[in-house]
Amino acid sequence: MAWTRTYEEPEPQRVNRWLAQSGVCSRREAEALIGEGLVYIDGERVEDAGRKIQPGQTLTLTDKAEGRLEGFTAVLHKPTGVVSGQPEPGYTPAVRLLTRGRLVGESVTIPDVQMSLPPLGRLDLDSHGLLILSNDGVLAKAVIGPQSELDKEYVVRVAGRIDEPTLARLRHGLELDGRQLRPAKVTVVEGQILRFVLNEGRNRQIRRMCELVGLRVMDLLRVRIGPLDLGDLPEGKWRVLSVAEREAIIAASQGR
Repeated sequence: MAWTRTYEEPEPQRVNRWLAQSGVCSRREAEALIGEGLVYIDGERVEDAGRKIQPGQTLTLTDKAEGRLEGFTAVLHKPTGVVSGQPEPGYTPAVRLLTRGRLVGESVTIPDVQMSLPPLGRLDLDSHGLLILSNDGVLAKAVIGPQSELDKEYVVRVAGRIDEPTLARLRHGLELDGRQLRPAKVTVVEGQILRFVLNEGRNRQIRRMCELVGLRVMDLLRVRIGPLDLGDLPEGKWRVLSVAEREAIIAASQGR
């Protein structure tokens, strides 16, 4: 079924700008769809890339246009006790939190059980914070692809003695699974709270790093993936990734 939505803003707006603000596609992609004759307003094909949609008018993208659009991407503040991907019996997968009632802001799409949205970089069951769920292949490559240069930031509360030799080992000198870890940025926020910035994502990496130096992780919160911050998104809530955020992540993954 073709994507259809009625424009309800009080003032006219360029079609490409409205589609971008709605998280449907970028302005450039909207202009390309218009150029191919795949966008309609009240049943009339849009011919001009500068066309404005008026309040009360209905915009329709053809099925072919929908096929050209990027996948759907959600930004979730994952709580503890929720698994990132495929769950074992008795656990809730993160994708089930993507309901209308938990949405912050607007979304033209509310995921259902038919939509596949794998996590782009997992958080384990006992960790919480920023989680990206997406079926956008380009974005997935940017976040978790082998050539990605994105770093990830965590705020971690630990139990145990924190001193300079311990910090030095965490920053450089540890091995996991027989492989040397990349250097990490580890700083003391205050008291028993540390900040980790990593350029890799080995399985339960921070917890295992801490165990190697005699520390025990009490709480682990992911606050950033590349240029994307968790911000003030409440725990258990989600929002749609904006076009600008998507473009920033892709650029950062390429070192730009």
